[in-house]
Amino acid sequence: MLLQKLMSPARRAIEDYNMIEDGDNIAVGLSGGKDSLTLLYIMAGIKRYYPKKFGLCAVTVDMGLCPDPSEVEAVKKICAELGVEYRIVPTQIGEVIFNIKKESNPCSLCAKMRRGALNTAAIEMGCNKIALGHHADDLAETFFLSLFYEGRISTFAPVTKMERSGITAIRPMIYIEEKDIASFAKDKPVIHNPCPANKHTQRQVIKEMLNSIQKDIPIAKDRVLTALTHPERNNLFTRPEKK
Repeated sequence: MLLQKLMSPARRAIEDYNMIEDGDNIAVGLSGGKDSLTLLYIMAGIKRYYPKKFGLCAVTVDMGLCPDPSEVEAVKKICAELGVEYRIVPTQIGEVIFNIKKESNPCSLCAKMRRGALNTAAIEMGCNKIALGHHADDLAETFFLSLFYEGRISTFAPVTKMERSGITAIRPMIYIEEKDIASFAKDKPVIHNPCPANKHTQRQVIKEMLNSIQKDIPIAKDRVLTALTHPERNNLFTRPEKK
């Protein structure tokens, strides 16, 4: 029942931003954490009844940080149960970032390298789109990250066409809050994040700031999300015209 509750806002986001077209082949970027695993369930559920027919597969970019093998096997089993082709792409991204370059703020470079590996694998699997597990909280946090650390009023778009690779990134969970994702995934065999920078990033600072604000202004996050997604208030990205 909880999955149905998550699929409704995901479908609304898909339709608001024309994320899926007939004949699309979509790769879910599957880190194995709660967000991407929930997205996999949502996309597999939507695929069963969505009027526009699309293919679905999943790709994990292995950063070489040695996740728990039993957790990886559990995620493989979930993909098999959902009937989703699954590929793990081995890389040395962790070695490059933490031991060779010794990045003090590794997230930006890590995201760029992982995205490159993900795009390459998706193209090899015949996909034209990748689905990413960014949710409503990520949308708000990215806005404040851009504002405070870059001096820009910006956040990620629901749909992003990457001209160099020709791949389009879609984010079907932008209307879903992290707490609802955590509730769904609490009994799922997620791959726990082995990254040394986990919980020690600029994003974590912003997350804690927003949580603190919520204590004094309980409606704060809701108002931020409304400002970012309401079609008459947001000018950072616009909804396409319905076809």
